Amino acid sequence: MMLQRHLSRTRLLLGSLALLVFLTSHCNLLTNQACAQDTVQVYILAGQSNMEGKAKNSLFDHQASAPETKEFFAHLRDGEKWLEMDDVFINYLNRNGHLTLGYGSRDRTGIEYEFGYRMGKQHKDPVLLIKTCWGGHSLYKKFRSPSNPVPDSVLKQDLEQQVKNVQRNNEKKDRNDPAPTADEVRQQYGDSYRMMVDEVTNTLKELDTRFPELAGKKTNIAGFVWFQGWNDQYNGAETEYDHNLRMLVDDIRKEWKKPKLPVVIAVMGQNMSQEAKGAMKVIQDAQIGVAESDEYKDSVRAVRTAVLVDKAAEELYPNWRQNFEKWEKTGSDFAYHYMGSAIWMTRIGGHCADAMIELVGKD
Repeated sequence: MMLQRHLSRTRLLLGSLALLVFLTSHCNLLTNQACAQDTVQVYILAGQSNMEGKAKNSLFDHQASAPETKEFFAHLRDGEKWLEMDDVFINYLNRNGHLTLGYGSRDRTGIEYEFGYRMGKQHKDPVLLIKTCWGGHSLYKKFRSPSNPVPDSVLKQDLEQQVKNVQRNNEKKDRNDPAPTADEVRQQYGDSYRMMVDEVTNTLKELDTRFPELAGKKTNIAGFVWFQGWNDQYNGAETEYDHNLRMLVDDIRKEWKKPKLPVVIAVMGQNMSQEAKGAMKVIQDAQIGVAESDEYKDSVRAVRTAVLVDKAAEELYPNWRQNFEKWEKTGSDFAYHYMGSAIWMTRIGGHCADAMIELVGKD
């Protein structure tokens, strides 16, 4: 009897030791660090120049220390420096690393900083943002998705116009540039969509080398954020925006085999505090309408960006040239780039994250 008890205690002790060794080696309990998760939650941020990010880093720096705005940015600060996130990573074209300030256009930042901050807080898993955006690219043409081919009549008209443009330019500048072919014009439709898919594919394929800390981990494409619209205001493209956006949502879901992939749409908001009119209003209605339709209401959200406007920048913007010194401490770009407002970009990123969290839930 005593021997059986001794053997039972021995087995229990050995089992406990084995478990301790396993936990220590895999979760680094000796240094009281959390066990790293095995899956990387991937969010794709796509669109045109406003997704690139146009708020100057110098404006962020000023407003992070100015008495009237410093509290707004306090959660993104690590002492006197900008927070570099341990568990949130980003890939933007040829740049990659831990998320921090400056992953927008050159020396600028966009919505990704606040978005990534909040998603990092939401997930126990590490988070990876993949930005795929190019200025001036329309949904009608550049981002047109594969299941939405352009009609032959449109291609013919586009080809004729491009041929005329080349001929006119040759005559004007005494050049001899070749006119585009029908196939070359056809390839212009959807080339940004294809580049977006390639960016995502290549980033995930090279995950181990671009992000050594994520080596060996699984990846889960968890959500898609769309921030675009300006270049669809012309030549009647706005009338097709509703259809083209639905096709985009369907096609990215097919592409990544996620029938209910959460999608957040940052609605055009360059109208600021004014009512939107014309083509902008048509695109806004389409973006909101898609999100609220019966087909997508459970998996798509629209974030109205106009209501998040930076009122201080909006008030100063009409006369910014006459008040340039003050303007540099308030905004940093034109109205179509949300005035380059660090506050407005950060608000949009935060609200897009909140909408995404509503869709994806908690780990």
